[in-house]
Amino acid sequence: MSNYKRVFVPGGTYFFTVNLACKHSYALVKHIDLLRTAVAKVKKNQPFKIIAWVVMPNHIHAIWQLPTNDSNYPARWREIKKQFTKLLQLHLGSKDVSVWQARYWEHTIKSAEDLEAHLKYCYYNPVKHGFVKHVKDWPYSSFHRDVKRGLFSTQWGSSYTEPVNTLFGE
Repeated sequence: MSNYKRVFVPGGTYFFTVNLACKHSYALVKHIDLLRTAVAKVKKNQPFKIIAWVVMPNHIHAIWQLPTNDSNYPARWREIKKQFTKLLQLHLGSKDVSVWQARYWEHTIKSAEDLEAHLKYCYYNPVKHGFVKHVKDWPYSSFHRDVKRGLFSTQWGSSYTEPVNTLFGE
């Protein structure tokens, strides 16, 4: 078994990739309301700021910033996974639902450039995987929130010529 070393920075900003156990599953988008409920419940009890979030059919990319004196992102992911699984089991009427991969990928954001690269990676991911031709067409993304805030144009990712780093996160 690998010895994973996680970095814990109080108040840190982190990029995550969290996968379902089944690579061919569409559970996350099929049951997006259950995922939203699970995240909201955890966020209420263990606050964190969502910098970016994109939900793919079988994985999530997220960038979070934790509160100043807090670095416990594993507890948050554990609880999100647990809450989503419970909600899905109730919805499907079966306790035999196994959903998540045991591990997830985490990267501590180190600079403004690092944050920008990971943000673009998140938002471009649905295009990369061929689900849509334009970033704006993927409904399960905080990209739309960031367009409303004026951080991105609705056309960003449509004729994107700057390379998007696709060597991390999956």
